Amino acid sequence: MPAEIDWFFQRADWLHVLTIPVFTGVVGFLINWSGLWMLFSPVRFHGVTVPGMRQLSRVLPRKVQEVPGILQGGIGWQGIVPARAAKMGSIAVDKAIAKLGTPAEFYQQLEPDQIAEHIVQVFEPELPQMIDQIMRREHPALWRDLPPRARAAVVRRVQAQLPGVVRTVTDEIGEHIDQLLDPKIMVINHFQRHPALVVRIFRDFGQRELNLMVAFGFIFGFGLGIPVAVLDHWFAQWWLLPVLGVVVGWATNALGMWLIFEPPEPRRVLGIKVHGLFLRRQDQAAEVYARIIADDVITLENIGDFLLDGPRGDRTRQMLASAMRPAIDNAAGPVRGAVRVAVGSRQFDNIRDAMALEAVDRTIEPFRDPDFSRRQADKINALIAQRTKELPPRDFVEMMRSAIKEDEWMLYAHGAIMGFGGGLLHLALFGVGGPA
Repeated sequence: MPAEIDWFFQRADWLHVLTIPVFTGVVGFLINWSGLWMLFSPVRFHGVTVPGMRQLSRVLPRKVQEVPGILQGGIGWQGIVPARAAKMGSIAVDKAIAKLGTPAEFYQQLEPDQIAEHIVQVFEPELPQMIDQIMRREHPALWRDLPPRARAAVVRRVQAQLPGVVRTVTDEIGEHIDQLLDPKIMVINHFQRHPALVVRIFRDFGQRELNLMVAFGFIFGFGLGIPVAVLDHWFAQWWLLPVLGVVVGWATNALGMWLIFEPPEPRRVLGIKVHGLFLRRQDQAAEVYARIIADDVITLENIGDFLLDGPRGDRTRQMLASAMRPAIDNAAGPVRGAVRVAVGSRQFDNIRDAMALEAVDRTIEPFRDPDFSRRQADKINALIAQRTKELPPRDFVEMMRSAIKEDEWMLYAHGAIMGFGGGLLHLALFGVGGPA
């Protein structure tokens, strides 16, 4: 063996040998740099529609179908993370948000009493105009014939009933919130509409680790290039560098992903502590994640939108309108019977129902007040941050990696292709290796 080593050093084409690790290091850096771009950019699909691609995609292998755009009939690219935003949202709810408790318990943390006070504060000044509009629409003659003093009395009675009506609304929402609000659907839909939020979750707390992964691409590539240089010199085959370049490219990306997410628990390997880069800062990640969810996803504003305009919006409106009708009857006071006789039972019910439905929209509208929603966001933020910090490391990894995991093969394939190209480029510049 010493004679063979001596022969290697004496007969080596050192320019050829030494440039191989440099090449694989640079290629490793470029692989991880471009792989990072593939992870996050572009946020929306960019590409072209190909006639017949949608039909052809159904018979393509499953892995090919996973390439962004293929199932939609296009060829192009969308960042892997934003393309899988909905899946990350689903797992995030299962792993962290669902641990906050049931929707009812979560709603109680938002302090319904404060919500009710805010609704009354916002709604009360609008009551006279709302009553006037409804009465002019439903029974203009009756409203026109009422003396101003009588109209003012109606408004005062409704205003006096308002706190009770609003309390009924917030109590009804709280009692039936498990049936009216689905946090999983809400989060998934919001992430689908705003995939840039998922990118922010990674970028805002993990940019340092992502940059480190790119730098390690050069280190991994250079280290792997040393045995490649020895093998290339030893066997002196033209095809060896491109083939080994595939191995180096694949391994460089795989090592980069491992560096970020594995191992989830600290371990010692050869006396060196190893721990996934993201996992080392789970607490900071939890703070960033919770702030984004509280400010942009599970907001009081979005809850109000979901309650009225979501898949169960009709049920919400009907339930709240039914709850309000007795209170509106009470607002009519002792003249209710006389008014019912004067305008007819059907017309009276129409006025009451119109007022109830109008009141539903007006009482939920303060949910959409951005300033009030931001104040409530602090409570949501504290809850989600606490639960995310308490997640077992393996669950935290799954939550963060879910947007990437099933598409990692694309990153590895991209690394293999770039490694193959790097091998061909070195071959073109320096020729076949071997003894000088």
